[in-house]
Amino acid sequence: MKKIINTVSGLLLTVTTSLSYAQQAASLDELLSQLEQGKIAQSEQNQQREAEFKAKLSQQDQLLASAKNTRDQQVALSNRLEQTFQDNEIKLANQSDALNKRMGELKELFGVLQQVAGDTKSKFQTSVISAQIPGRDVFLEELAKSMGSTSKLASIEEIERLWFELQREMTESGKVANFTTEVVLANGERTRAEVTRVGGFNLLSGGKYLEYINETGSIAELIRQPSDRYLATAGQVTGAPGAITPFALDPTGGSILGLLVQAPDTQERIEQGGSVGYVILAIGLIGLLIAIERFITLFIVGSKVNRQLKADAPSKDNPLGRVMLVKSENPDIDTETLELKLSESILREVPKLSSRLTLIKIISVVAPLIGLLGTVTGMINTFQAITLFGTGDPKLMAGGISQALVTTVLGLVVAIPMVFLFTLLHTRSRNIINILQQQSAGIIAERAEAEKGA
Repeated sequence: MKKIINTVSGLLLTVTTSLSYAQQAASLDELLSQLEQGKIAQSEQNQQREAEFKAKLSQQDQLLASAKNTRDQQVALSNRLEQTFQDNEIKLANQSDALNKRMGELKELFGVLQQVAGDTKSKFQTSVISAQIPGRDVFLEELAKSMGSTSKLASIEEIERLWFELQREMTESGKVANFTTEVVLANGERTRAEVTRVGGFNLLSGGKYLEYINETGSIAELIRQPSDRYLATAGQVTGAPGAITPFALDPTGGSILGLLVQAPDTQERIEQGGSVGYVILAIGLIGLLIAIERFITLFIVGSKVNRQLKADAPSKDNPLGRVMLVKSENPDIDTETLELKLSESILREVPKLSSRLTLIKIISVVAPLIGLLGTVTGMINTFQAITLFGTGDPKLMAGGISQALVTTVLGLVVAIPMVFLFTLLHTRSRNIINILQQQSAGIIAERAEAEKGA
């Protein structure tokens, strides 16, 4: 290989020399002479290099023999180390078997101890008691890792520490304690406040519910509090010894409370109904205003009619008085004509008494139909969401389902009271009309008797 390299180097040198001569020669004969001289010089250099290579050939053989000897030594060392590794594996297996036999039932005990330490660590991380007594899970995590990754046995002190932490958790879960710590308010501000811990269930401060965030070890005020009936009891908890206070307790340690605050209130449910829900509420409000106006009007008219029944002289400020004036204004007409005039007077009063009652009845019928329209619209949106996104994410369908259900509820909420109001007002109106008809019949009977007597 070295010889080939030398030959190539010689050729390159010859080419370089030839190019140099070509640049200096003045004629072709002079150039030919220079090339012949260059070949002679190059041949001498090649012979010198071959001689040097042959002189070093014995040295190359020595280096090759030394490399082979080193290789043989390393192979022998590898074989010895492999055999030592196999022997150690056998010894380790024998030692492990001997350890397992000597441990006997203790192995199961420490296995249970490791499991209990892991489960207790998970419990302590989410327990509200850790807000008052932090750092309890660090010892348990180290204990579980050391017993799971090595053959080291737990000491008496570690076992007693585990028992102590379990006993302290049980003891503190039956106490109502007060302590001062940093609290993150709903607006993001941090402040030191007195916190009341109700066993292992809830945290309170200033009459509001708090939550313990185990990832950061901080206490934060719930962004959204439960309803007032729960907050009223939360403000009465003081932690005084022997005090008994009604309190809305969350036995899950915050899970039920988290679901409770996520439940939408009345305003949010109405907003879920969308534009259809607002239309139903607007129609219901119109019906309610009409019902109030009709109730007040019929109450006043009824009072005046009752006063007219007790009075002798007819008055124009009530329907009965206006009907009775027909008799006074027509004293000489016959009975049949008087009957026709009284009927005409009653017919003039009926529209005033039953005015806008039909509109209330229409609202009681239309409101559920509009709610049904919202239901159909919501279901269409739901099926469109299923078509586009599938059924993997229920939140995508929640909007359509909420609109479908809420609008139906709003329609029924409006319709049912409207039916009762219409029935009440219609009955009151019919009672007044019946009084007018009864008095009209009495006037006709009185006139007929008078004519017979004459």
